[in-house]
Amino acid sequence: MTEPYLSLPIDDQAAASLRDSGLRLALVDTADDDAFDAWLSADARGFHSKQPSPAALAQQRELLRHRRTTGVYDDNIPVPHSPVGTVNSWPAPLTVPGPGQVDSWLISSVTVAPTHRRRGIATAMLPAELRTAVALGLPVAALTVSESTIYGRWGFGPSAFSTAWTIDARRAGWIGPATRGRLSFTTAPEFIETGRALLARQNAAHAGEVGLSEYLADRTMTPLEGAPDASTYRIVRYDGPDGDPEGFVTYTITEDDSDFTNATLDVVALVATTDAANAALWRYVIEMDLVSTVRAHTRAVDEPLPWLVRDIRRAKVTKVQDHLWTRILDVPAALEARRYENAGTLVLEVDDPLGFADGRFRVAAGSDGVASVTETTDAPDVSLPVGALASVYLGAPAAAGLAAAGRIDGDAVALDRLFRTAVPPRLSSWF
Repeated sequence: MTEPYLSLPIDDQAAASLRDSGLRLALVDTADDDAFDAWLSADARGFHSKQPSPAALAQQRELLRHRRTTGVYDDNIPVPHSPVGTVNSWPAPLTVPGPGQVDSWLISSVTVAPTHRRRGIATAMLPAELRTAVALGLPVAALTVSESTIYGRWGFGPSAFSTAWTIDARRAGWIGPATRGRLSFTTAPEFIETGRALLARQNAAHAGEVGLSEYLADRTMTPLEGAPDASTYRIVRYDGPDGDPEGFVTYTITEDDSDFTNATLDVVALVATTDAANAALWRYVIEMDLVSTVRAHTRAVDEPLPWLVRDIRRAKVTKVQDHLWTRILDVPAALEARRYENAGTLVLEVDDPLGFADGRFRVAAGSDGVASVTETTDAPDVSLPVGALASVYLGAPAAAGLAAAGRIDGDAVALDRLFRTAVPPRLSSWF
């Protein structure tokens, strides 16, 4: 049976706006290999990636057929079958404070050909995706971004940040707990089902994580066709003292041509469903023989690594970056899906120029963490744009900064008290 989101018609409003610019918006028939290959090639070009090989295209066609795939075409150019704009999307659960989950619309592969900039392509595609999500009854949309200056104009707000780390493995030293479980090498074919289950368990427990498709889950364990470091992937699993799997780490190692003992280990993914697994896997990569440097990315802002090493200065955060951006489409449904760590009542006036989330809402959270959200005509305690609401939605400590920037009017302290969580949100993957 075809999923409803795949067969929903193209957005008329976006199609009309692009038609006025001499462009055509269309769903891609992913069963048509030639059409899909042209779209996949345009997507790669948009991110300055190399042209996918025939084998890579065949793999991507198989892995990405579950997504709603849209292209913008210029029928007046010599190669009209090659899109000049791309986007794809699909529904997935987003973990919210509680933890709980809310159905969301994940958006990816947003590109515009440099030959067709300033033609209104992104301005048509993004609202079209939001209207599609609304038509499907999804209260939240989300994406990961390559640039942080683009998506705020459509009501998205940065909702979870990530960190990148560089560890001086020889000097950091380990003072964390001893490994009580068991570490062992494995391979993707024998571990893939277990790895998917561990990812699902980890992501359901942390606000900001999303439910990963098999494609997204599997690429944490095995490289895509044509990846330059494919032959160096290694997977180590961690099983707890009772023998149950609790996590895994995938990594590559790059040797120093001038010094064999000076290799760099890059963590592809470190997945842990328990604190013990997280510590054991970090200890494993830090204490690796012949490795002088360990690098990791898309880690949480409250990553406990500094407290696990003897010399805290040898485990350095090299980047803090906005990672997950969300967009509230249905305020009552989105806010009632999460839980609140403090009881309280707040009237929010939300400004949404696109009209999806515009209105005034009373948020009343009880001592059990459950909130009711209703429309009201009462005076607002806080007035804010929909993107600012997205930035506090998952529990990030954003209210004070938004108030300082003049993007929140009213009682920002009360907003922070109600929405902020003790553990900040995180997203440990890209989509």
